[in-house]
Amino acid sequence: MLHANIIKAATPEEAGKLAADVFEALIRTKPACLLGLATGSTPLPLYRELIAREKAGKIDFSRVRSANLDEYKGLGPDHPQSYRYFMQDNLFNHISIKPENTIVPDGLATDPEAMFAAYENQIEAWGGVDLQLLGIGHDGHIGFNEPCDHFPKMTHEVELTAMTREANKRFFASLDEVPTAAFTMGIGTVMAARKVMLIATGADKKEILHKSFFGPVTPEVPASILQFHPDVTVICDAAAWGE
Repeated sequence: MLHANIIKAATPEEAGKLAADVFEALIRTKPACLLGLATGSTPLPLYRELIAREKAGKIDFSRVRSANLDEYKGLGPDHPQSYRYFMQDNLFNHISIKPENTIVPDGLATDPEAMFAAYENQIEAWGGVDLQLLGIGHDGHIGFNEPCDHFPKMTHEVELTAMTREANKRFFASLDEVPTAAFTMGIGTVMAARKVMLIATGADKKEILHKSFFGPVTPEVPASILQFHPDVTVICDAAAWGE
């Protein structure tokens, strides 16, 4: 873990503020930057902080672009559990970012392969991801890149593991309603970002955090590939880091 910058926070809220400092510095330096964004409960303190900072006049999202990591296959943008809906509800609707400057994989794509190519092309047209935000799954997945026998390179479709579906069950009425597949940026797309920020909070992330950054690099622990990225910041609360 030679390149990683580890920032320890007391609480998830403080982790959000520390992450927001990095986002604010980038947006001030490069107003038309491309942010790689993530969903789930982990980034919510960060998103709340970014909304507050724009309202306070500290940052301006009017030229910022964003590309989301993933989307459930079969869920449209109006579905309350889709990641497009999540992003609108928790961030985009509250800041000045332009709708045409936000992309999320299309969960209803009739030609997924064409959608994947278009997604990668748009990221490239915008100059590549400047800062990629990540959470981490209990099995080490980043985006929806699940443990497997290789590191998938580009945006692709993935079958969700039982562990991931179980972890996401709390957002749905039942396990049966949790989609069985998703569209996700590939490991290669993530690794191409100029800077990567991984946020991990809660004691349940401690074991996988240490396995990812101090264990062997293996596609069985997808996040372990981040050991090879030249600019990684890990922001974790005391519970996630442990002793």
